[in-house]
Amino acid sequence: MTIDLKGRSFLTLLDYTEEEIRYLLDLAKLYKIAKKLDRSHKKLDTKNIALIFEKNSIKTRCAFDVAAMDLGIGVTYIGANELQIYKKESTKDFARTFGQIYDGIAYCGGTQNNLNQLNEFAKIPVWNAMTNEYHPTQALADLLTIEEKLGHLKGANITFVGDAKNNVVNSLMIACAKMGINFNICAPSGLHPDKSLINECKNISKKNKSNINLTENIYEGTKDADVIYTCPWKSILESNDVSKDEIEKLINYKVSMELINNCRQNVIFMHCLPAFHNLETKFGIDIYEDFGIKEMEVTDEVFESNYSVVFDQSENRMHTIKAIIVATLGF
Repeated sequence: MTIDLKGRSFLTLLDYTEEEIRYLLDLAKLYKIAKKLDRSHKKLDTKNIALIFEKNSIKTRCAFDVAAMDLGIGVTYIGANELQIYKKESTKDFARTFGQIYDGIAYCGGTQNNLNQLNEFAKIPVWNAMTNEYHPTQALADLLTIEEKLGHLKGANITFVGDAKNNVVNSLMIACAKMGINFNICAPSGLHPDKSLINECKNISKKNKSNINLTENIYEGTKDADVIYTCPWKSILESNDVSKDEIEKLINYKVSMELINNCRQNVIFMHCLPAFHNLETKFGIDIYEDFGIKEMEVTDEVFESNYSVVFDQSENRMHTIKAIIVATLGF
């Protein structure tokens, strides 16, 4: 089967088939090899892209920056302070202007609706670098990392532990459903993804002979895990007034070595970063002073262990983003 993604946008993995995701992963592998061998691959040196960031995300920006520069692409970064959308210019007008100037647009921050509007009127490939609802570039990098470490995707068991009401979980759940991976969500009630998305992913996963399950029992949810994944506790990070109840609701879902030992023997630990696993951040110190907690979603022992592949994940963002850009801009 010939895969042709030229001119396509990358808004959510719901828009992509298993074969198309497979194509992007294989392309990312080729560019990763080229990078490691220091082989020039400036295939798109006549192209220019805009990075529109309504929210700061230094790792995402750097991944797009380096990916584009490796491909010979010109990059313009536009941060929140420079954007005139909603202030002096409509999204529609902004999109039509940038669609005439650039060959592609990466959008980070804001809502999926804003991204969809940008895509509708720009008429060029638009890539979801992160929205409130989805984070597909992270999920694609996660798939690449899992395949590298486990040697396969189909039939793997992934358990997400902790605050599961976030964009990373949404996209990871979609990715697992599409690629035949069993996905378990182990989280307290009220911190699960939207029910309609869960049901949609369950329907997709059935076709690919995999399962999506939800449980509040942390040992039941991690028993057969090949991968244990967690994120910062979003409900706490974004709270203006963190309560003891919120902390106590999640504290039992911290990824500890005891939990790792409950998983399969060769389990890997994944995290989208940043991670709060010690007292080396202001936020970590503040939580410690208020609640006496030195580690949040993961212990330092696990984070720094041989089980941890978090920095491989971070690197793979660059390679998978490169694949997305090349596939959709064409060469």
